[in-house]
Amino acid sequence: MHAAIERDGTCVGESDAFNDVVVHKWDIARMIEIETYIDGRLLHTIRADGLIVSTPTGSTAYALSGGGPILQPTLDAMVLVPISPHTLSNRPIVIDGNSEIELYVCEMQHCQAQVTCDGQMNLGLVGGDQVHITSKDKVVRLIHPAKHDYYEILRANLHWGGPVHKRLTQGSKN
Repeated sequence: MHAAIERDGTCVGESDAFNDVVVHKWDIARMIEIETYIDGRLLHTIRADGLIVSTPTGSTAYALSGGGPILQPTLDAMVLVPISPHTLSNRPIVIDGNSEIELYVCEMQHCQAQVTCDGQMNLGLVGGDQVHITSKDKVVRLIHPAKHDYYEILRANLHWGGPVHKRLTQGSKN
């Protein structure tokens, strides 16, 4: 993904991200308000601690801990996950990976916000800033070992356990 911050019509910062772009508060325990547009159409205005925009690869990281879904890595999709939203009806949403996302940071009093790309790059925000997030033109291809099994890795890392049916079948043969 590519994130660019626009302030008063000028780009004041930009960065790329492989996993996620997060707009969040960072100084005190107050919510920020974010208007979210997908391809120029209003999705919602949320009051929350922030918003995570994640790729399928990043869906098993910060987005998952925020209550977002796990996206299969081969999907051309992004997920938007509110961070501790004020309204419980603000839920994660999966959108097309080629969507253009615009986040407008509403006026903030007594708090500050920032954009974090992959937990590394921090770009400061002020009220009225726009964060534009798009997919990159070039696709990243990951190389895996021949016996790579995505679901096996999920089971192991998330402690989901193995196949019960096969264990029962194998146990009855003895």
